[in-house]
Amino acid sequence: MEIAFEKQIVLVTGAARGVGHALCESFGRRGAQVHASDILEPELELLNESIQCARGGTIQIHPADITDETKVAALVAEIQELNGGESIDIVVCAAGGIVGQQAKPIDEVTQVDWYGIIDVNITGVFNVIKAVVPGMKKEGAGQIVVISSPAGLRTSLTGIQSYALSKAGQIGLVRQLAQELGPHGIRVNSVAPGFMPTSPDYVRQWEGYGSAGQAALKEKIALRRLCMPEDVAHAVMFLASHYAGFITGQTLPVNGTP
Repeated sequence: MEIAFEKQIVLVTGAARGVGHALCESFGRRGAQVHASDILEPELELLNESIQCARGGTIQIHPADITDETKVAALVAEIQELNGGESIDIVVCAAGGIVGQQAKPIDEVTQVDWYGIIDVNITGVFNVIKAVVPGMKKEGAGQIVVISSPAGLRTSLTGIQSYALSKAGQIGLVRQLAQELGPHGIRVNSVAPGFMPTSPDYVRQWEGYGSAGQAALKEKIALRRLCMPEDVAHAVMFLASHYAGFITGQTLPVNGTP
Protein backbone atom coordinates (compact mmCIF):
# COMPACT_ATOMS: atom_id res chain seq x y z
CA MET A 1 0.00 0.00 0.00
CA GLU A 2 1.59 3.24 -1.16
CA ILE A 3 0.38 6.55 0.22
CA ALA A 4 1.22 9.68 -1.76
CA PHE A 5 0.07 13.28 -1.70
CA GLU A 6 1.56 14.76 -4.88
CA LYS A 7 0.36 18.32 -5.51
CA GLN A 8 -1.96 18.28 -2.51
CA ILE A 9 -1.96 21.39 -0.35
CA VAL A 10 -1.45 20.56 3.32
CA LEU A 11 -1.55 22.81 6.38
CA VAL A 12 0.05 21.55 9.59
CA THR A 13 -0.25 23.60 12.78
CA GLY A 14 2.13 23.07 15.69
CA ALA A 15 4.73 22.24 13.07
CA ALA A 16 7.92 23.35 14.80
CA ARG A 17 8.61 20.29 16.92
CA GLY A 18 7.55 16.78 17.85
CA VAL A 19 4.49 15.43 16.06
CA GLY A 20 4.08 18.53 13.90
CA HIS A 21 7.64 18.27 12.63
CA ALA A 22 7.20 14.56 11.85
CA LEU A 23 3.98 15.32 9.99
CA CYS A 24 5.64 17.95 7.81
CA GLU A 25 8.42 15.53 6.95
CA SER A 26 6.01 12.67 6.17
CA PHE A 27 3.81 14.81 3.93
CA GLY A 28 6.81 16.45 2.25
CA ARG A 29 8.39 13.11 1.39
CA ARG A 30 5.12 12.05 -0.20
CA GLY A 31 4.99 14.99 -2.59
CA ALA A 32 2.70 17.37 -0.72
CA GLN A 33 2.89 21.15 -0.82
CA VAL A 34 3.32 21.54 2.93
CA HIS A 35 2.51 24.77 4.75
CA ALA A 36 3.92 24.61 8.26
CA SER A 37 2.60 26.95 10.94
CA ASP A 38 3.56 27.51 14.55
CA ILE A 39 3.82 30.32 17.08
CA LEU A 40 7.43 29.27 17.77
CA GLU A 41 8.96 31.23 14.90
CA PRO A 42 12.69 30.58 15.57
CA GLU A 43 12.15 26.81 15.64
CA LEU A 44 9.78 26.96 12.69
CA GLU A 45 12.47 28.60 10.57
CA LEU A 46 14.68 25.53 11.02
CA LEU A 47 12.24 23.26 9.18
CA ASN A 48 13.62 24.10 5.75
CA GLU A 49 17.04 22.86 6.89
CA SER A 50 15.88 19.76 8.76
CA ILE A 51 13.28 18.33 6.37
CA GLN A 52 14.05 16.64 3.07
CA CYS A 53 11.09 16.63 0.68
CA ALA A 54 10.65 14.24 -2.26
CA ARG A 55 8.38 13.59 -5.26
CA GLY A 56 8.09 17.32 -5.90
CA GLY A 57 7.06 18.09 -2.34
CA THR A 58 7.76 21.52 -0.88
CA ILE A 59 7.59 23.17 2.51
CA GLN A 60 6.82 26.79 3.37
CA ILE A 61 6.64 28.25 6.86
CA HIS A 62 3.99 30.57 8.27
CA PRO A 63 4.39 31.90 11.83
CA ALA A 64 0.92 32.33 13.34
CA ASP A 65 -1.02 32.29 16.60
CA ILE A 66 -4.00 29.97 16.14
CA THR A 67 -5.86 31.53 19.08
CA ASP A 68 -6.31 34.70 17.01
CA GLU A 69 -9.17 34.16 14.54
CA THR A 70 -8.13 37.10 12.35
CA LYS A 71 -4.57 35.82 12.02
CA VAL A 72 -5.75 32.32 11.20
CA ALA A 73 -8.04 33.65 8.46
CA ALA A 74 -5.09 35.63 7.07
CA LEU A 75 -2.90 32.51 7.21
CA VAL A 76 -5.37 30.46 5.18
CA ALA A 77 -5.84 33.29 2.68
CA GLU A 78 -2.05 33.55 2.27
CA ILE A 79 -1.72 29.82 1.60
CA GLN A 80 -4.47 29.93 -0.98
CA GLU A 81 -2.86 32.91 -2.70
CA LEU A 82 0.50 31.14 -2.82
CA ASN A 83 -1.22 28.22 -4.54
CA GLY A 84 -3.00 30.21 -7.22
CA GLY A 85 -6.25 30.44 -5.31
CA GLU A 86 -6.56 26.69 -4.78
CA SER A 87 -8.04 25.52 -1.50
CA ILE A 88 -6.26 23.57 1.22
CA ASP A 89 -6.80 19.83 0.73
CA ILE A 90 -5.66 18.56 4.11
CA VAL A 91 -5.31 20.23 7.50
CA VAL A 92 -3.77 18.63 10.57
CA CYS A 93 -4.29 20.46 13.85
CA ALA A 94 -1.25 19.48 15.91
CA ALA A 95 -0.78 22.70 17.88
CA GLY A 96 -1.58 22.63 21.57
CA GLY A 97 -0.64 20.80 24.74
CA ILE A 98 -0.38 21.82 28.38
CA VAL A 99 1.28 25.17 27.53
CA GLY A 100 3.78 25.09 30.36
CA GLN A 101 1.31 24.20 33.10
CA GLN A 102 1.45 21.62 35.87
CA ALA A 103 -1.31 19.91 37.83
CA LYS A 104 -3.03 21.85 40.61
CA PRO A 105 -6.03 21.09 42.83
CA ILE A 106 -9.20 22.42 41.18
CA ASP A 107 -9.66 25.05 43.90
CA GLU A 108 -6.25 26.53 43.05
CA VAL A 109 -6.75 26.75 39.28
CA THR A 110 -7.02 30.35 38.07
CA GLN A 111 -8.95 31.71 35.10
CA VAL A 112 -5.61 32.36 33.41
CA ASP A 113 -4.62 28.71 33.93
CA TRP A 114 -7.97 27.47 32.65
CA TYR A 115 -8.25 29.54 29.51
CA GLY A 116 -4.54 29.27 28.72
CA ILE A 117 -5.12 25.67 27.67
CA ILE A 118 -8.71 25.97 26.42
CA ASP A 119 -7.78 28.84 24.10
CA VAL A 120 -5.13 26.78 22.30
CA ASN A 121 -6.61 23.29 22.35
CA ILE A 122 -10.25 24.18 21.69
CA THR A 123 -10.51 27.70 20.30
CA GLY A 124 -7.36 27.31 18.20
CA VAL A 125 -8.64 24.12 16.57
CA PHE A 126 -12.03 25.77 15.98
CA ASN A 127 -10.37 28.79 14.34
CA VAL A 128 -8.30 26.67 11.97
CA ILE A 129 -11.13 24.38 10.90
CA LYS A 130 -13.53 27.30 10.46
CA ALA A 131 -11.03 29.02 8.17
CA VAL A 132 -10.34 26.05 5.88
CA VAL A 133 -13.86 24.66 5.54
CA PRO A 134 -15.23 27.20 3.01
CA GLY A 135 -12.56 26.23 0.48
CA MET A 136 -13.09 22.53 1.12
CA LYS A 137 -16.84 22.91 0.65
CA LYS A 138 -16.24 24.69 -2.65
CA GLU A 139 -14.07 21.78 -3.83
CA GLY A 140 -16.43 19.16 -2.45
CA ALA A 141 -13.58 17.40 -0.66
CA GLY A 142 -11.19 17.77 2.25
CA GLN A 143 -9.47 15.92 5.07
CA ILE A 144 -9.25 17.26 8.61
CA VAL A 145 -7.25 15.48 11.31
CA VAL A 146 -6.98 16.68 14.90
CA ILE A 147 -4.19 15.47 17.18
CA SER A 148 -6.03 14.77 20.42
CA SER A 149 -5.03 12.52 23.32
CA PRO A 150 -6.11 9.47 25.30
CA ALA A 151 -6.79 12.10 27.99
CA GLY A 152 -9.96 12.82 26.02
CA LEU A 153 -11.05 9.20 26.43
CA ARG A 154 -10.06 8.60 30.07
CA THR A 155 -8.27 10.43 32.89
CA SER A 156 -5.16 12.40 31.98
CA LEU A 157 -1.63 11.52 33.03
CA THR A 158 -1.01 15.26 33.38
CA GLY A 159 -3.65 15.69 36.08
CA ILE A 160 -4.60 19.02 34.49
CA GLN A 161 -8.37 19.46 34.43
CA SER A 162 -8.55 21.87 31.50
CA TYR A 163 -6.26 19.66 29.43
CA ALA A 164 -8.51 16.62 29.96
CA LEU A 165 -11.58 18.70 29.11
CA SER A 166 -9.97 20.20 26.01
CA LYS A 167 -8.98 16.81 24.61
CA ALA A 168 -12.44 15.37 25.23
CA GLY A 169 -13.82 18.50 23.59
CA GLN A 170 -11.66 17.98 20.52
CA ILE A 171 -12.96 14.43 20.13
CA GLY A 172 -16.55 15.63 20.49
CA LEU A 173 -15.95 18.37 17.92
CA VAL A 174 -14.51 15.82 15.50
CA ARG A 175 -17.62 13.63 15.77
CA GLN A 176 -19.99 16.55 15.32
CA LEU A 177 -18.11 18.04 12.37
CA ALA A 178 -17.88 14.65 10.68
CA GLN A 179 -21.68 14.55 10.68
CA GLU A 180 -22.01 18.16 9.53
CA LEU A 181 -19.34 18.16 6.83
CA GLY A 182 -19.74 14.64 5.46
CA PRO A 183 -22.33 15.71 2.87
CA HIS A 184 -19.71 18.12 1.50
CA GLY A 185 -17.16 15.35 0.98
CA ILE A 186 -15.10 16.43 3.99
CA ARG A 187 -13.82 13.78 6.40
CA VAL A 188 -12.91 14.66 10.00
CA ASN A 189 -10.95 12.33 12.28
CA SER A 190 -8.56 12.49 15.21
CA VAL A 191 -5.54 10.62 16.51
CA ALA A 192 -4.92 10.04 20.21
CA PRO A 193 -1.18 9.46 20.75
CA GLY A 194 0.34 7.89 23.80
CA PHE A 195 2.79 9.76 26.03
CA MET A 196 5.70 11.38 24.16
CA PRO A 197 8.42 13.44 25.89
CA THR A 198 9.07 15.52 22.76
CA SER A 199 8.54 19.05 24.08
CA PRO A 200 9.93 20.82 27.16
CA ASP A 201 6.59 20.44 28.99
CA TYR A 202 6.44 16.70 28.50
CA VAL A 203 10.17 16.19 29.07
CA ARG A 204 9.71 17.86 32.45
CA GLN A 205 6.74 15.60 33.19
CA TRP A 206 8.72 12.51 32.13
CA GLU A 207 11.73 13.43 34.23
CA GLY A 208 9.44 14.12 37.17
CA TYR A 209 8.37 10.48 37.23
CA GLY A 210 11.91 9.36 38.09
CA SER A 211 13.33 6.03 36.96
CA ALA A 212 10.81 3.97 38.92
CA GLY A 213 7.85 5.94 37.62
CA GLN A 214 9.14 5.78 34.06
CA ALA A 215 9.51 2.01 34.28
CA ALA A 216 6.02 1.70 35.75
CA LEU A 217 4.52 3.74 32.92
CA LYS A 218 6.21 1.61 30.26
CA GLU A 219 5.07 -1.54 32.07
CA LYS A 220 1.45 -0.44 31.54
CA ILE A 221 2.00 -0.19 27.77
CA ALA A 222 1.48 -3.52 26.01
CA LEU A 223 4.27 -2.83 23.51
CA ARG A 224 6.59 -1.69 26.33
CA ARG A 225 7.77 1.57 24.79
CA LEU A 226 6.70 5.19 24.52
CA CYS A 227 4.95 6.65 21.51
CA MET A 228 7.13 8.34 18.89
CA PRO A 229 6.20 11.25 16.59
CA GLU A 230 6.65 8.94 13.60
CA ASP A 231 4.00 6.58 15.01
CA VAL A 232 1.51 9.44 14.96
CA ALA A 233 2.59 10.61 11.51
CA HIS A 234 2.01 7.14 10.06
CA ALA A 235 -1.53 7.09 11.46
CA VAL A 236 -2.25 10.55 10.06
CA MET A 237 -0.90 9.58 6.62
CA PHE A 238 -3.47 6.79 6.54
CA LEU A 239 -6.38 8.91 7.76
CA ALA A 240 -5.57 11.69 5.29
CA SER A 241 -5.27 9.28 2.36
CA HIS A 242 -7.87 7.75 0.05
CA TYR A 243 -7.37 4.44 1.84
CA ALA A 244 -9.41 5.94 4.71
CA GLY A 245 -12.00 7.34 2.33
CA PHE A 246 -14.94 5.78 4.20
CA ILE A 247 -13.71 6.63 7.71
CA THR A 248 -14.94 9.78 9.45
CA GLY A 249 -15.74 10.96 12.97
CA GLN A 250 -13.32 8.45 14.49
CA THR A 251 -10.54 8.73 17.04
CA LEU A 252 -7.61 6.39 16.42
CA PRO A 253 -5.58 5.63 19.57
CA VAL A 254 -1.85 5.33 18.84
CA ASN A 255 -0.67 4.31 22.27
CA GLY A 256 0.73 0.80 21.98
CA THR A 257 -1.95 -0.77 24.12
CA PRO A 258 -5.49 -2.20 23.76
